[in-house]
Amino acid sequence: MPTRLRKHRKMRGSRTCGFGRIGQHRKSGMSGGKGRAGIHKHKWVQGQPRYVGKHGFRCPTSVGELNTINVGELDEMAKRLSAGEGGVLEIDLESMGFDKLLGSGKITTPVRVKVGSCSKLAEEKVREAGGEVLLLAG
Repeated sequence: MPTRLRKHRKMRGSRTCGFGRIGQHRKSGMSGGKGRAGIHKHKWVQGQPRYVGKHGFRCPTSVGELNTINVGELDEMAKRLSAGEGGVLEIDLESMGFDKLLGSGKITTPVRVKVGSCSKLAEEKVREAGGEVLLLAG
């Protein structure tokens, strides 16, 4: 818009420029608030489409947490316990409250482990040490 057609130029020298008493049309009173104020009320068009509400996808499988134990911790546990018949120690991780056996660490003691689920690496390490993993259906 050309400068010569603006109200600002036409009202030059009138102090209020056609906006009534002193100080009107200044600050945030005439515009409905500063910034994003009132976007749920009177300035709602400004907030559309993504400012209000929830967006995106959250995987429902990542909500629960598993109680896990590593092969290295299992080896420390096996050294503290005594071996059963045939020199193989039986450990029931399910009854101890563990859900999954993971493969971090080393195992040297032959152990028969009962657990709900197990990683491939953990199963390999237990078998190499002379033990076995019994997966429980659940």
